[in-house]
Amino acid sequence: MSRRVNSSILPVYSKRRGTENIQAGAMGEGDSTTYSPSSSSPHSSYISRFWSSALRTKTLTSSSPYDASSRTVSGDALVRRLGLFDLILIGVGASIGAGIFVVTGTVAHDAGPGVTISFILAGASCVLNALCYAELASRFPAVVGGAYLYTYTAFNELTAFLVFAQLMLDYHIGAASIARSLASYVVAILELFPFFTDIPSWIGHGGEEFLGGALSINILAPILLVLLTIILCRGVGESSAVNCFMTVTKVVIVLFVIIVGAFKVDVSNWSPFAPNGFKAILTGATVVFFAYVGFDAVANSAEEAKRPQRDLPIGIMGSLLVCVLLYIGVCLVITGMVPYKLLGEDAPLAEAFISKGLQYVSILISIGAVAGLTTTLLVGLYVQSRLYLGLGRDGLLPAVLARVHPKYHTPVHSQIWVGIVASILAGLFNIHVLSHILSVGALTGYSVVAACVVTLRWNDKIASEVSTRWTSTWQEGVICLLIIAGCGFSAGLFYRFGASFVFLLVAAVIAVLASIALYSRQVYVNPPGFSCPGVPIVPALCVFFNIFLFAQLHYEAWVRFVVLSLISMGIYAFYGQYHANPLSSNETIIYHRVPAAAGH
Repeated sequence: MSRRVNSSILPVYSKRRGTENIQAGAMGEGDSTTYSPSSSSPHSSYISRFWSSALRTKTLTSSSPYDASSRTVSGDALVRRLGLFDLILIGVGASIGAGIFVVTGTVAHDAGPGVTISFILAGASCVLNALCYAELASRFPAVVGGAYLYTYTAFNELTAFLVFAQLMLDYHIGAASIARSLASYVVAILELFPFFTDIPSWIGHGGEEFLGGALSINILAPILLVLLTIILCRGVGESSAVNCFMTVTKVVIVLFVIIVGAFKVDVSNWSPFAPNGFKAILTGATVVFFAYVGFDAVANSAEEAKRPQRDLPIGIMGSLLVCVLLYIGVCLVITGMVPYKLLGEDAPLAEAFISKGLQYVSILISIGAVAGLTTTLLVGLYVQSRLYLGLGRDGLLPAVLARVHPKYHTPVHSQIWVGIVASILAGLFNIHVLSHILSVGALTGYSVVAACVVTLRWNDKIASEVSTRWTSTWQEGVICLLIIAGCGFSAGLFYRFGASFVFLLVAAVIAVLASIALYSRQVYVNPPGFSCPGVPIVPALCVFFNIFLFAQLHYEAWVRFVVLSLISMGIYAFYGQYHANPLSSNETIIYHRVPAAAGH
């Protein structure tokens, strides 16, 4: 059975009993994504059934001579409206918030002018992670899900669900925290006008605390979240237009700040360049790494990109490089304008311009902060809804989250749910106190995505040669990846607690040996489309450094990781394993792009 959805997409349906497969275009040469859950005997034990479900995977199969790069289902379709420029702006909008005006100066207070090197090192690390994301985005250009989808394909269903849970908690807490910061900046701008003086704290400045600080009422933050949720529900075109306007405004203000500040730079302030040594620069790099987090949001736009296989990798890399250049420019300006020892803690960049008699620039910085926080919040809410959409489709969460509005072509139920959660958190709780348990999801996602690049290269080779050593070879490779991750965590702990350099060296040497084993004992195949260079060395380096950073997080973040993983396993055990069914039918649906001649 086949029918035409629009002028460019032709879905081809073929039923297959006994298995549940979905082939949604993955690679330009016709590779596709297959869901292959295993069945369980009615007499099997609960534990065996649990593991049978947990180890289900999605595998790549080659099935189509056409370019299967679009996934569209009538009534359930997202619309492909995002071009390359839109994708780059999504990445920039997600990465650069108000932090560019604050974190640069805060870290410079310790690292001195060498903070520029901190941002370069952190940016280089993120570029390596972005290369991994770019390859997988090119392999799965037609399906939403991002890191969750990649993990489901490379590893298994349970691991994918755990990655989703870690990411989602970051997104929920982050959205509430950003909404409060945005409300505070909006109130600060309103108070510049005479008729908006003495605005109560419960409206937007922090919040009115009750029950010993357990509750903190903020009215403006939920209102802002509701407005952004309405925009996102109206359609990706409308939300993209808002993001485009606000991101361009933010970037223009940052460029203006860099240009104006460049004329006030005193090069003598750059000497000494690294007053506290290289360790302060490296410590600064571990802090500012999180200033780049957000470029991965582009990967979650797969189902709404016009030319996903080409544009997603470019959008990921392009947005990250723009962020690196902007951060470096701000670092050079702020450390050149004012001696690093005189930089303030709360608003260092604004204070630097005020000290030079440029008060109007501080107002522009506040406007840029509002624009930056708005885009970060908008893209964060957007990404959350697409992740929920993916899990709703797969049955790991209620199917209502997978429903797409027939007119606006947006996952309205998922979007409203995301808005409700963020509004409750932002309106009732001082969520800033939870900021030290953030970034766990980002580092987990980045590490797993890097590992996915490696394992999918094996799977490609094994699928083509039907190797009889599949299990042992695969397990051997996973053990090497786990050793690298363990060495990264150990090295991070040694560095954090000031252990002898010898311990760091031992951890690094073991990680190098494991990487050599990955390189020499596995066979890798370059996939069509964008290919991450240096596999498996580059992904292994990503895993090592990401877990190294994980060890730098507050110990409560480690507790959060363990507790949330246990809770997520419970949710999966009592709901997910029984309902996981990507299409709730025994069908194979293959989505092909119609040849040019057939589209007219």
